[in-house]
Amino acid sequence: MAKNRVKEIRESQLMSKAELARKAGVSPLTIDRIEKGAACRVATKRKIILALGLDLSSKNEVFPE
Repeated sequence: MAKNRVKEIRESQLMSKAELARKAGVSPLTIDRIEKGAACRVATKRKIILALGLDLSSKNEVFPE
């Protein structure tokens, strides 16, 4: 499983998993799984990137290939 930086970025913004989930419109369980490295759909990645207040051009910083 590819390592992503969702947890690192979320924590740097002092944001809880629940808050990120609410902003992204996904379940806290989804955030938990993604932070543990589970794969997710492109649409979900997009929601998370925007919920973190980042630009979609930051995709590779959050979800490195």
